[in-house]
Amino acid sequence: MMLRFPPIRLRVSAGFLLLLFIGVLSACQEQASKSTLSFTVSMPKPANQQFEVEFTCENLLRDTVLFKMPAWMPGLYQVRNYADHVVNFSVVDGNGKAVRWEKAGRAGWRVFSLRARRITLRYSVKATTSFVAANFLDDTHGYIAPPGLFMYADGVLQHPVTVTLKPAPAWNRVATGLDSVAGKKYTYTAPDFDILFDSPILIGNLEELPAFTVHGVPHRFIGYKLGTFDRKLFMDELKRSVTLAADLIGDIPYKHYTFIAIGPGRGGIEHLNSTAVSFDGNELNTPEGRERMLSFLSHEYFHHYNVKRIRPVELGPFDYDRENRTNLLWVSEGFTSYYEYIMLRRAGLITREAFLAAFQHTIAPYENNTGRLYQSLAQASYNTWDGNPFERPDVSKTISYYDKGMVMGLLLDLGIRQASGNKQSLDDVMRYLYRHYYQALKRGFTDAEFQQACETAAGTPLKELFEYVYTTKPVDYARYLAYAGLAIDTTVRDGKASFAIKPLPTAGAEQQAILKSWLGE
Repeated sequence: MMLRFPPIRLRVSAGFLLLLFIGVLSACQEQASKSTLSFTVSMPKPANQQFEVEFTCENLLRDTVLFKMPAWMPGLYQVRNYADHVVNFSVVDGNGKAVRWEKAGRAGWRVFSLRARRITLRYSVKATTSFVAANFLDDTHGYIAPPGLFMYADGVLQHPVTVTLKPAPAWNRVATGLDSVAGKKYTYTAPDFDILFDSPILIGNLEELPAFTVHGVPHRFIGYKLGTFDRKLFMDELKRSVTLAADLIGDIPYKHYTFIAIGPGRGGIEHLNSTAVSFDGNELNTPEGRERMLSFLSHEYFHHYNVKRIRPVELGPFDYDRENRTNLLWVSEGFTSYYEYIMLRRAGLITREAFLAAFQHTIAPYENNTGRLYQSLAQASYNTWDGNPFERPDVSKTISYYDKGMVMGLLLDLGIRQASGNKQSLDDVMRYLYRHYYQALKRGFTDAEFQQACETAAGTPLKELFEYVYTTKPVDYARYLAYAGLAIDTTVRDGKASFAIKPLPTAGAEQQAILKSWLGE
């Protein structure tokens, strides 16, 4: 038999519920504020190529804690499975007593902490790959790609964290974008794990070049095996490029910036107030090498605006467990490639001819690739996780969003200038995205919001231009280059096309005005 009782009706005011919610939230925040998370990273035997890590968590006060290692590093859209390099994992409590744990999937460790006030994770990370997205250590220097070294407690990504480094005794310097802790040598702090994961660290006998300031903000260049080159000329030219970018957007959103040169090699990854780059200063001793290196560094620098702050909505807050796909990498990467040359030209670091040649050399690989008939620019962006941007699974049926994205920067810029009577440009679009979405709304933009921003600047729909993004429609280069008084000639030899962009002999005053403002002349 089941007895039935009349229902009891409770009347709870909205005010009471709000006070209850605030009380619970305050209690959680108070507990979080009492928690401290800190890492100690040592390298007692660098030649063994292993970092030794201690991760101490105080006052998490949970029965179990799931610790994770990110699967990828923002800026490199490729799953790297960093947890695979972790060995010798163990946990102790505040009394040094072993704490039970178990492996939780490929990238997780479940710790049965039983509300211990202090637990310390100890583990080693193999560091054998010299690359901007990997950890490396030998008897000469060390490089830390943070998502591959620092674990985090599930649900605690927004917690402050400190990192103390114990470099090999003979090493003299650390390069990182992290803020130093006053009075504590080699100790750094991050307001949350997103910032920590975005701050690579280089350790060793490093050289620092003379710093420069832009609008009162210091910019440093620190590296390993920098090579032989004119250091003053290089830093003067790098300053001109950085200044141009800062003036173009109209804001510098960081307190300090560091170029971290990890040594000869390939690749660079952008970060909020730093960039880690492969660098060989010997390349600066030829005109071609100088242009190549300055364009590379300009690209990585401009990324701190475009993708780190001006970003697709899918790229933050990050999900570190899996791919973060977006249709808009052609904006994040392709436009950055576009602006690296804008920066160099307007800063007077390359000639007009070299500037136009950059587009010729970008159009050619796109047009000579049959992938343009199969894959749209949006699809190339979205599917990049299936391989990587430079080693695509089937080159004959895919395209590079770097190449066509750079071309789209050119076409949109000239299209907006022509439609608006040269009153607006892609620069205005980038400033709007920065101010409206990053500064005001503190979020990224959607595909539709990006297109709307471009069309608002143009003052008219840009249907044809965006067909080049979402379809495989052939590009009408001649039409858009003509807006700036330019023509494009095509030469085919042995089945391969080459392109030459040159002035139209019949260009009128309006076309000439667009060309000069575009080039910053």
